[in-house]
Amino acid sequence: MTTSVERAAEALRHAKRGVAVTGAGMSAESGIPTFRGADGIWKKYPPEIFASIDAYLRDPDRVWAFWCELSASLHGCNPNAGHSALAQLESSGKIQAIITQNIDSLHQAAGSRRVIEYHGSLRELVCLECRARKTFDVTTTGKHPPHCVLCQGLMKPDVVMFGEGIPPDAMYESEALIQVCDVLVVVGTSAQVYPAAGLPFAAKRNGALIIEANLEPTEFTETVTDVFLEGPCGQTLPRVAALMH
Repeated sequence: MTTSVERAAEALRHAKRGVAVTGAGMSAESGIPTFRGADGIWKKYPPEIFASIDAYLRDPDRVWAFWCELSASLHGCNPNAGHSALAQLESSGKIQAIITQNIDSLHQAAGSRRVIEYHGSLRELVCLECRARKTFDVTTTGKHPPHCVLCQGLMKPDVVMFGEGIPPDAMYESEALIQVCDVLVVVGTSAQVYPAAGLPFAAKRNGALIIEANLEPTEFTETVTDVFLEGPCGQTLPRVAALMH
C-alpha cells in the first residue's frame, strides 16, 4: 500500500505544469508567527487598527511602527526544509511557480526563482501617489513613514493591507497559472483568506490534482484535496522531494 508521500511524489513525477500555493504555515517553522489563530499576530494587533489602509492614512505613525516591528522580527529567520524542497521541485522542472501569501521573501532566500507575492512583500516601500518604490530597510528608518523623493507622497510597506486589492499583476499571473496547472501543491494555508483561498478550488475545477501539506485537515482536505500530507511541511515536503530523484 503506497503512502501519501509516495502518491504525492508520483503525481509530481508526471507533472508538466505544477504550481505551489503557500501560506503562513509554510513560514511558521522558520519562527515567523502566523497572523491568525489563537496566538496569531492579529490577536495582539487588531488589523483594523494596525494593518488597514484606512488606519495607515488616519494614523501613519502608529501603523508604521507596527510594520517596522514586524519587519525587524523577520531578521534572523531563515528558510526551512520545506522552502528548500519547493525550490528543488522548481529546479527539477516539476513546479513552474510558487504563489505565496507570505510577505517574508523566504522562498527567494531558499533559491526559488519564480515567486508570485500575492499579498506583497516587506522588502520594499511603495509611494501611495506615484507608485515609486524603494528598499524597506528597517535599520535606517525613523519613527515616521518616509515620503517619496520624486513626488513627496506618503510611502507604505509594499504589502496588501486590509482594504486594498491584490496587486493586478500578481492576480493575473496567478489566475493564468491556475487555469493550466496539472498538479497544485497547497502548503501551510487553509480556506480562510480570499481571494487566495479560491485558487485551489479553481485549480480543481480545471482538472488539477491537489496535494495538500498542512498540520491538520482543512476545508480543502474535505473538498478538493487528492493527496493529504499531514504534519510539518519541513518534514513532509523534503520526503516528497527525495523520492523525485
